Amino acid sequence: MKMFTRRLLIAVTASLVFAGHAVAQDKSIVMASTTSTQDSGLFGHILPMFKARTGIDVKVVAQGTGQALDTARRGDADVVFVHAKPAEEKFVAEGFGVKRYPVMYNDFILIGPKSDPAGIKGSKDIVAALGTIKARGADFISRGDKSGTHQAELNLWKVAGIDIAKDKGPWYKEIGQGMGAALNTASASNAYVLADRGTWLSFKNRGDLLISVEGDKRLFNQYGVMLVNPEKHPSVKKDLGQQLIDWLVSAEGQKAIAEYKINGEQLFYPNASDSGA
Repeated sequence: MKMFTRRLLIAVTASLVFAGHAVAQDKSIVMASTTSTQDSGLFGHILPMFKARTGIDVKVVAQGTGQALDTARRGDADVVFVHAKPAEEKFVAEGFGVKRYPVMYNDFILIGPKSDPAGIKGSKDIVAALGTIKARGADFISRGDKSGTHQAELNLWKVAGIDIAKDKGPWYKEIGQGMGAALNTASASNAYVLADRGTWLSFKNRGDLLISVEGDKRLFNQYGVMLVNPEKHPSVKKDLGQQLIDWLVSAEGQKAIAEYKINGEQLFYPNASDSGA
């Protein structure tokens, strides 16, 4: 009897140790986010700090904003961190997200070749610049991937009074890929491309590209983060996911974002305290 009790105790103890190990191993979440945040190197800077603070490992699925939101809608992510405010608000209104939190911002810039075939270099009017690009048939690369950057680009054509779906010609090329690929394509073909500043600053293969247009308030680029609704998808790790969100908008997380720089230049500006952002 004593031998049976001892064996039972050993078995129970081993089971508990294994269960505890499994729980410890499972202290991870999936975050669907954008290629701009990933390609810029931001996550490589801030997520190790978050893991050191909480022990939570964050696995990033980097996609365009539209794809990231679709990944979250399917319940294949715990948190979604993107940059297309109308789409984010729709995501929450439809019940797929619990709440949207503003986190940070930077801006979009229009990149172009040094030869500047459209003659727009130095302009601060993005709408006029796009109109000139179309009028002169200068090569333009579009991500064409339903990302936040792609949505911003399409909106800017619309503001410029151009129906790009109808008015595009051979000068307008959609590649259906991320920001890094779009910049590489523009570099190889001496074309214009709309980019987020963070990815541009971290981009190495610039070739003859430079910033053609910047500083227009219509190029503002806001990022937001949301917990995927566990009522829609019970598999969502709501407690771990909310810990990440809380850290991103905390003083510590905001400081970590602000401190990420390349060659002394800040890539993202925290603004979690701005409830209207």
